[in-house]
Amino acid sequence: ALAAAAAAGLAAALVGGAAIRRVRIDPEADRDFHYTNVERIFAVLQVCTACSVAFAHGSNDVANAIGPLAAVVNVAATGSVAQHSPVPTWVMLLGGGGIIAGLAMWGYRIIETIGRKITELTPTRGFSAELAAAATIVVASLTGMPVSTTHTLVGAVLGVGLARGIGALDLRVIGGILVSWLVTLPAGAILATFFFFFFKGLFS
Repeated sequence: ALAAAAAAGLAAALVGGAAIRRVRIDPEADRDFHYTNVERIFAVLQVCTACSVAFAHGSNDVANAIGPLAAVVNVAATGSVAQHSPVPTWVMLLGGGGIIAGLAMWGYRIIETIGRKITELTPTRGFSAELAAAATIVVASLTGMPVSTTHTLVGAVLGVGLARGIGALDLRVIGGILVSWLVTLPAGAILATFFFFFFKGLFS
């Protein structure tokens, strides 16, 4: 695993270096905006941080989703509850397929909210937010703590927005996000209880 990680890091560095060398530096552009060429470079680098967030998302959120399924599959196969359940390959593929389907069908709504509505993001700001979110989620995954990629990334975007002052944030959008966070926890608990007793009564 360590060798694979080192190889992946080296490959990413080579690809990123080649992509950055292809960025056209325009000295005239800096006259209108001093950091134009810097933003162009970070637009390329942001691809790497976006991939890092996707990796972190898979290491935590998707694991949260397929964990209960893996446990149920193990109970159905062995007839007993084990402290550690192996995760079949098809379960992991199912989780990956769910990510792709969700992104293709409704992901654009979240992309628009985080990428445009909370605060104005430039490549440097987006790079900073994604790097912070990816690092936080990966550390949480390594310690076995389930966290939300969305919550973490929204917090990171709020951080880069606050760096420019409270006026740079759309407080109405942020308020709606906070309300949704407060609603989803009890809503999930209530629906889970309902479905449990519904199917228990249906099949018992």
